Amino acid sequence: MIETIRTDKAPAAIGPYSQAKKAAGWVFCSGQIPLDPETGNVAGTEITAQTERALENLTHVLSAAGARPEDVLKTTCFLADIADFSAFNEVYAKYFPSGPARSCVAARGLPKGVLVEVEAIAYIGD
Repeated sequence: MIETIRTDKAPAAIGPYSQAKKAAGWVFCSGQIPLDPETGNVAGTEITAQTERALENLTHVLSAAGARPEDVLKTTCFLADIADFSAFNEVYAKYFPSGPARSCVAARGLPKGVLVEVEAIAYIGD
């Protein structure tokens, strides 16, 4: 059975997709950007604040699926400017101290002009 995951603690999807899908113990989270779920506004103007908000949103989506950051096996991270890599990593390390597998790339443009987007795959078992 495939379950659609939704939480009000993270921004609603801004297109034809869900915040996450869960099946057979796997959780596939859509990319989270640094939108404040209450206002819909971008949180902060620099990479540290935006990374913090994006990862808070991702944590809430994981939680709604019954997962924790420790359950994440793989993330894909998109940065508007690869020069932000070091500052991004400082915040990222606080959320993922277990060091899941990861890809991190510079993206030509991200939704709403944000500086960062992070998606994740987690395994929580059956």
